[in-house]
Amino acid sequence: MKKLGMGLVGPGFIAAHHLDAVRRLGNVEIVGIAGSSPESAKKRARELNAGRAYASYQELLADPAVQVVHNTTPNHLHREVSLAALRAGKHVISDKPLASSPQEARELYEAAREAHVAHVVTFNYRGYPLVQQARAMIAKGKVGPAVFVHGCYLQDWLTDERAYSWRLDPKLGGASSALGDIGSHWCDLAEHVTGARITAVLADLHTAVPIREAPAASPQAFAGAAKSVARRKIKITSEDLASVLLRFDNGARGCVTVGQVLPGHKNDLRLEVSGRLASLAWRQEQPNELWIGHHAQANTLLTRDPALLDLAARGYAHLPAGHPEAWADAFGNLIADAYAWIRRGGTPETRPDALPTFADGYRNSLLVDAMLKSHAAGGVWQHIDDPLEPRRTKGKRG
Repeated sequence: MKKLGMGLVGPGFIAAHHLDAVRRLGNVEIVGIAGSSPESAKKRARELNAGRAYASYQELLADPAVQVVHNTTPNHLHREVSLAALRAGKHVISDKPLASSPQEARELYEAAREAHVAHVVTFNYRGYPLVQQARAMIAKGKVGPAVFVHGCYLQDWLTDERAYSWRLDPKLGGASSALGDIGSHWCDLAEHVTGARITAVLADLHTAVPIREAPAASPQAFAGAAKSVARRKIKITSEDLASVLLRFDNGARGCVTVGQVLPGHKNDLRLEVSGRLASLAWRQEQPNELWIGHHAQANTLLTRDPALLDLAARGYAHLPAGHPEAWADAFGNLIADAYAWIRRGGTPETRPDALPTFADGYRNSLLVDAMLKSHAAGGVWQHIDDPLEPRRTKGKRG
């Protein structure tokens, strides 16, 4: 099989995981990377063993050896880099958020459709085997009509007031922090697993740490709070805590809590779907277990075992029962689906069902924007309209 050539723009925290996932495939060549400067690109290319260092992302896009572009830049650069890649005829795999606003996200979605290339957003929690198992069980009616969809995404990396990253600067990270950064993942997961769409939200946002002591030099995301550097106080305008009520198009109600200042919660994403027949609950920090709740019989715990999974989920489990698979494996599953789609031509008909696209990135941007508007209006219900696409058929949603 001929190798596809990939190039990466923005070699920060998440870049190493993109490269690891690509290396696992075995049929993709890492051509090179571009960074914020030629010097930083050279440094990171050496550190990551990532091929050549390009002087700019424009130089990377001009290289015919690069057919696929991974956009792992800070949020404010997503539109610029992805749009240029699409116009250059490249397949694009972009970190979320797709762009800094719904208007920019819509522009990218339309550009991707017009370019007739594969376009992927890394909502990587879809890649877990038991997430796909839950989705298959719901689609087959095993939990009955959905009644309540609830959960949380809780972290503590911003607990210390000395913790700071570009994600908290609205010019770089966008207007939202907790919702845009991690709440977006939960919303995508909830819609993907249930096969339903969120139609209205009522949000209450809060900034628990309104003043932060930022270091003079820009830190890498998740680098922690160093104590021995010069600092300056910065007023934070985005939320680090949020609670949102939800309504779904299938009549289900829901709620989600999102926070980044909650001690002890490292990457605590949880999703539960309660139907008239059963409930399903999954937790990202215990990803090899799916809880199945019943009313008139004993509850059960399904552990990740390829032999016991639905056919739709089985391909996402690569090790026998008892051999844990986790975050990097789920991320690898998403990247594997992305490259499978690229090899099939990147047409709508050949997309793997679990793969999130720019359509999902645009929709997610609408959801976060509606939550911000709901809070700004004093906590009122805000309806979400999706003007681009009609309701997708069951099994193809997401």
